Amino acid sequence: MFRRSARLGVPFTFPLWAMLAWAFGGCGDSEVIIAETAKEAGPPPAFTNPDAAPAPVDAGLTSYCPSNECPEGHTTCQSSYFPCDVDLKTDPHNCGACGVACPEANASETYDCVEGRCVMTCNVGPTRYLDCDGVPDNGCETRPDTNDNCGACGVKCTDPAKPCIPLSIGTAQCGCPEPWILCPANESQGAYCVDGNSDRNCGACGNVCDPKGDGGPAYDNTYYGCDNGACGNLKCVRPYANCDGEVTNGCETSLVSDTNCGGCGNVCAPGTKCALGQDGQPFCACPDNKTFCASCPQLCNENGVCIDLPCMGSCRDLTSDVSACGSCNVACDELIPGAEPYCSFGKCRQRCANGRADCNGNTSDGCEVNTMSDPQNCGACGVACDAIAGQACVDGHCTVEPCDQITDGGQGAR
Repeated sequence: MFRRSARLGVPFTFPLWAMLAWAFGGCGDSEVIIAETAKEAGPPPAFTNPDAAPAPVDAGLTSYCPSNECPEGHTTCQSSYFPCDVDLKTDPHNCGACGVACPEANASETYDCVEGRCVMTCNVGPTRYLDCDGVPDNGCETRPDTNDNCGACGVKCTDPAKPCIPLSIGTAQCGCPEPWILCPANESQGAYCVDGNSDRNCGACGNVCDPKGDGGPAYDNTYYGCDNGACGNLKCVRPYANCDGEVTNGCETSLVSDTNCGGCGNVCAPGTKCALGQDGQPFCACPDNKTFCASCPQLCNENGVCIDLPCMGSCRDLTSDVSACGSCNVACDELIPGAEPYCSFGKCRQRCANGRADCNGNTSDGCEVNTMSDPQNCGACGVACDAIAGQACVDGHCTVEPCDQITDGGQGAR
């Protein structure tokens, strides 16, 4: 514990509100704008009546002095820039002790430092594996798409007609969900599921419906396709619909219109307009003063002949969206060390990330100061800890501990 060096600094007394502010408040604003001049710290806020009599010194308050010792869980390692700047509970490079690094992440697993221990997590993705043996040394060792471990450890597929089928990234199940049907393995892939009501797999794998319906009558914006696993059913070409119920005039209504947006009779509210979303489905765009930002691609063949494809997009707030700031095609993507971009009233700006500050006012080196551990800028620019006492900065606060109370024959503290 800190002893004599504490007396080199001036002891100070913390009332209860000041201790709460130190523990939960912090020394500075976490959202510091780059190049903003640091303001001198004023007196702390008062929460008592200024006309009230001052509390006596011995009213049960605890005096605190600068400390050169690290709080629990923090330490100074060989790689440290400042005293006590390593959190052994969360630092993956110094997990539990200096120099104890968690393994690097790979395609199957990632590692995090949790309460001073390296904890492994199996990734969710195209190469997702499972940790079924509980041994961290061999990582996530089990494929999740086998009949012995289908989607989860120990889930077995025993019916040959319902083998383990991957459904989406990182998920699998025994057999196919309704109305999907099982297709056998081929040279390029294993057994797989297809929608049995699709026009290309109607009731059976690879059963493609004839869009002309074997010579059936033709109507506007229609074709013959699959319904309930059978071909030959009259269907509407997207994005049209048969809203009047008449067969002879075909599918007469476009579902990309302000009066029939995505469905018959779906009228867009005033101030909105029907458009295609990023999923290709019509919707009423755009409410709440947002702007429809669309992409209108072209499809070109090898001869250079192109056709325009439908425009699809989404609603964006051009006053605050970092991917569409002031205009649909303007993204705030400038990289500045220690800073993060944001959009303010349609202008791209930068602000220091939490725990960083621009103390030299030079935007070229970004937010160059770590206010969480720099004892010369602890919590904010210019807030210096007691260098003579060796006081450290931890989590944006200068470290303190109760001052020594030395008595002399019962004469009181000195």
